[in-house]
Amino acid sequence: MARDQVVTSAVSFEGLEIPLIDFSSLSSADSHVKLTSAQAILSGFQRAGFVYLKNHGIPRATVRATFDESAKFFKRPLQQKTELAWTTPESNRGYVAHGREKVTDLTNVDDIEKLRDAEGADLKESLEIGRDGEAGHPNLWPDKFDEEGKVFKNQMVDFFTLCKDLHVQFMRAIAIALGIPETWFDSFCDGGANTLRLLHYPEVAASVFENNKNRVRAGAHTDYGSITLLFQDSAGGLQVLSPSGTFVDATPIPDTIVVNAGDLLARWSNDTIKSTKHRVIQPPTAPVKKSGSGEEVHPARYSIAYFCNPNFDRLIEAIPGTYDEVEGKKYESVNSGQYFVQRLAATY
Repeated sequence: MARDQVVTSAVSFEGLEIPLIDFSSLSSADSHVKLTSAQAILSGFQRAGFVYLKNHGIPRATVRATFDESAKFFKRPLQQKTELAWTTPESNRGYVAHGREKVTDLTNVDDIEKLRDAEGADLKESLEIGRDGEAGHPNLWPDKFDEEGKVFKNQMVDFFTLCKDLHVQFMRAIAIALGIPETWFDSFCDGGANTLRLLHYPEVAASVFENNKNRVRAGAHTDYGSITLLFQDSAGGLQVLSPSGTFVDATPIPDTIVVNAGDLLARWSNDTIKSTKHRVIQPPTAPVKKSGSGEEVHPARYSIAYFCNPNFDRLIEAIPGTYDEVEGKKYESVNSGQYFVQRLAATY
């Protein structure tokens, strides 16, 4: 398999270069092809903080079924969804109502409130799903309402497991590229201390964005953990900050996953890997006339984000080979779980 078959370009604009990588090449018996793919992933993370993956191993039908079940959940009555409401950062499970969250990379609560006042809360609702069966932190499932809720639960548990396995495989690629043992990260991510977030960005009147140019569906932010696996629908709206300081469209490519590095991986890598700001704005397409009213609206958008974290009992300090004895480590060691809860608490 030639390099141009393994790596092509997904985004190339304003100095932002995001590669599209054939992830199946990581299973190649050809060690050169395997190394080439791994190095492309690491290079994408070092230069842009983002890569796209194709042939990632999660079947198209499974992704489609997960999106379908997500859409059905968000169509449930508000009373049902409210019964499953998110409660604490320590649990980080449950329904987050439209308008509750304001994602940002700010950490001061007062600064976040000022931003919320200026821009408004994010135009979305979500359901957070963690590792099922975790003592003290049960998932909040709609299976208590009806049979459809049981189907939903089974679909999400299966999808969570597939993403957990992909997380392990992806971190092995990072290890290969860094020149450390391929399984070095396994003991950090085998516990599945991750979050599956189903996202629904409701239909929005075009006037909402016209009257407030700063209004967005999800504010500019970096993610907290190691990596994020993002499954997009075809609506678009995701943008990534370029080296020139402008936001560039990360256009959906069918059957791919957008993967980005989070703040903890950047810290873990002694900042040799970038955690890049991104946001979700109104779709790049023109609004459409709403049937019956004539009002111009931007249609709903759905996405699925799988936030990956090191096991919460692990101490995170600079990865071997990412620092030298002269400059040393840039950060003190930190407990993964404590870091995550601290960051999450500021968001809500």
